[in-house]
Amino acid sequence: MFSTTIIACIAAFFAGFIDSIVGGGGLVQVPVLFILFPGYSVPQIIGTNRFSSFMGTAVAGYQYAKKVKIPWKTVIYSGIGAAVMSYTGALLSSMMSARILKPTILILMTVIAIYSYRKKDLGQEEKLRFSLQVIPFCGLLIGMTTGFYNGFVGPGTGSLLVFGFVSIIGYSFLSASAISKVVNVIADIASLIFFISKGFVMFQIAFPMMICNMAGSYVGSKIAILRGNAFVRVIFLIVVFGLIFRFGYDVLQILQ
Repeated sequence: MFSTTIIACIAAFFAGFIDSIVGGGGLVQVPVLFILFPGYSVPQIIGTNRFSSFMGTAVAGYQYAKKVKIPWKTVIYSGIGAAVMSYTGALLSSMMSARILKPTILILMTVIAIYSYRKKDLGQEEKLRFSLQVIPFCGLLIGMTTGFYNGFVGPGTGSLLVFGFVSIIGYSFLSASAISKVVNVIADIASLIFFISKGFVMFQIAFPMMICNMAGSYVGSKIAILRGNAFVRVIFLIVVFGLIFRFGYDVLQILQ
């Protein structure tokens, strides 16, 4: 059990590092948890992953808030939408099959990857596409959409938030990453209310993983702030291609 926890904690550190830059830490943590704890149910894996990562996201959000100007009105609107829909998604995740959702996500991720790769200047500078009065409502819609995904599926939520804020509103990658961290924390807390109340969090594993995830988030956010938009874009593309591989594998398993 001790060696298993050590491996889980190492995975949590790297997950926190990736997640703090552009989201997608669940790509590391969730598969590792499934491998290490095959006896856990899917909701237990998702709940344990969520609990161990939300404080890491909070650490990253705090680091960004000290260095990047955050539009708090947009964050609040996005956070409200994400919180409501994240709880809804978590509730439905225990009732619904992902047979239809996962192929849809695979197509979506492929489109995002192609668009982001071809558009080299995407997110390199802030070019707002809406007025300051309209932007918070755009944030609300982005928060609702990604919040539902966060509660229902989980991995890659931060990356979807970043893409939404960059491609729809026109924030830079660094600003979008900062905003997404705060919104993600709100969404995580909302879905955690469900997972904890149902006993789906394995605290003996989640607590040590949370500490390591926080450490990884601290290091990752520091590097992202230092390296800037170009670095964040590269990590974003890596994570999105990782999501394509992950959901491509899931879809193949469904089809077999």
